Amino acid sequence: MAPSRRMLMHGLAAAGAASTLPAQAADLAPTGFDQIADGPFKPTWESLNAGYKAPDWFRDAKFGLWAHWGAQCVPEAGDWYARSMYLQGQAAYDHHLKTYGHPADTGFIDLYPKWRAENWNPDDLLDLYAKAGAKYFVAMANHHDNFDAYDSRFHDWNTVKIGPKKDIIGIWAKAARRRGLRFGVSNHSAHAWHWFQTAYGYDPEGPRKGERYDAFKLYKIDGKGKWWEGLDPQQLYAGPAMPMPDGLQSIAEADKWHEANDRVWTEKAPLNNPAFTRQWYLRCKDLIDSYKPDLVYFDNFDLPLEQAGLDITAHFYNASRQWNGGRLEAVVNVKPEHGRVVPGVVPDVERGLRSDISPIAWQTDTCIGSWHYDRRIFEQKGYLPAAEVIHRLCDIVSKNGNLLLSIPVRPDGTIDSEERRIVEEIGGWMGRFSDAIHGTRPWAVFGEGPTEVAGGMFNEGKQKPFTARDIRFTTKGKSLYAITLGRPEGGQVSIASLVKDGAHAKRPVRRVTLAGEHAALTYRQDRTGLHVTIPEGALHPFGVALRIEGVI
Repeated sequence: MAPSRRMLMHGLAAAGAASTLPAQAADLAPTGFDQIADGPFKPTWESLNAGYKAPDWFRDAKFGLWAHWGAQCVPEAGDWYARSMYLQGQAAYDHHLKTYGHPADTGFIDLYPKWRAENWNPDDLLDLYAKAGAKYFVAMANHHDNFDAYDSRFHDWNTVKIGPKKDIIGIWAKAARRRGLRFGVSNHSAHAWHWFQTAYGYDPEGPRKGERYDAFKLYKIDGKGKWWEGLDPQQLYAGPAMPMPDGLQSIAEADKWHEANDRVWTEKAPLNNPAFTRQWYLRCKDLIDSYKPDLVYFDNFDLPLEQAGLDITAHFYNASRQWNGGRLEAVVNVKPEHGRVVPGVVPDVERGLRSDISPIAWQTDTCIGSWHYDRRIFEQKGYLPAAEVIHRLCDIVSKNGNLLLSIPVRPDGTIDSEERRIVEEIGGWMGRFSDAIHGTRPWAVFGEGPTEVAGGMFNEGKQKPFTARDIRFTTKGKSLYAITLGRPEGGQVSIASLVKDGAHAKRPVRRVTLAGEHAALTYRQDRTGLHVTIPEGALHPFGVALRIEGVI
């Protein structure tokens, strides 16, 4: 059977490997559902790298907004709550103990009914996001807590049956598409099999020392008379693939064990849990086939779970061609380490930037706060300011990239007043200068200025603030755009890269305007650069974008 049509075993070749999950998904899969869509893409890196090119819609969009929203927002205590609440000594553990009870009695399973989304108004949020200049919207389909935010055929732990009692992804998708936004989903669940192992642990210290947490004790039979009757908690917690061993005597000892075992960030399929890999594939294929996203973001350093990730990606690309009259409109994001160029996907840099222009389209994903909603950030006014968002966006776009920005959502489905203000301020700048962003391509150089940018993931906290002397360039057709990353002092902008008869300005500047406007600005071009005067009333505190004609 040809590779594109073979029945997928996803690790079941590990003969004799014991599954830690009931094989329900395999039993429920209709005949032929395993098969990937027909088309030119085969489930190999060679095929993906040779045949893939990022679609124009993505390269034109430049800016997307993201709802990284799930049950871990319920405590309003930040990211990775469902893992950290089972780690004695962590802030999330203390919060859980104080707010909900001991994790041996009240586990994360008990927070799902508390995620009700009772005030969620996707139309209001997406109107706000479209006005802010977003051209695509991404919604989280599942996180490492292994809970699906859609009408999942292969996983009963989902938002249609539990919590909001809504098809979150389906509703987001329709609302986004009504506004002409491209729609994406983020899938983080491939790591659930090791990430959630803390729920099988115990307190190494204190009055309940050694007593196992809820995941170790709960099975389908235990649900009789409870709200989750008929569901299997082991399907949620992903099974005891590597539970913390008995006998650890201190928090430090337990932390060391977790770091060396279930905290290891591996993209390999678990050999002792092949049923998890198979179910992940079926769930992800169901997500793609049911909602036909334009983009799938994988929270992985490589395609997830080895062959399963290759199979899913080839299926998505081939299916996209079928949905779009032979055009490939699909984007898959993964996070290759060490800046590796992987042509078969669109690489993503989490919470980081690039130091140079990329030869292929790429994306930064970041958040104005914590990935899952954290009330403390709101109360302390600690969100990333709109000005910094715009400056990072301009830097990223000048280097052939896109920015995907998460706005944390509260458990009731709303964003707070500070978040709304920040999004509106982003929209204020984009409303004037987005011509310098949307539909653009890089120039010969990305920019100039005193502020250095270090490339790499997870380093945005080290980035020094940009200044008005930092300038970023983009192009569209015969126009060159120069964007200042701050308010020009005295309305004067000097661009050294456009020195007369220089390496980049081989032809003289003929006209300068503000992006999106027609009124000509006063300028001179000499042996020190291009010097432009901007009227006081036309300045913006975040910076301005100039449209320069004649150079290209």
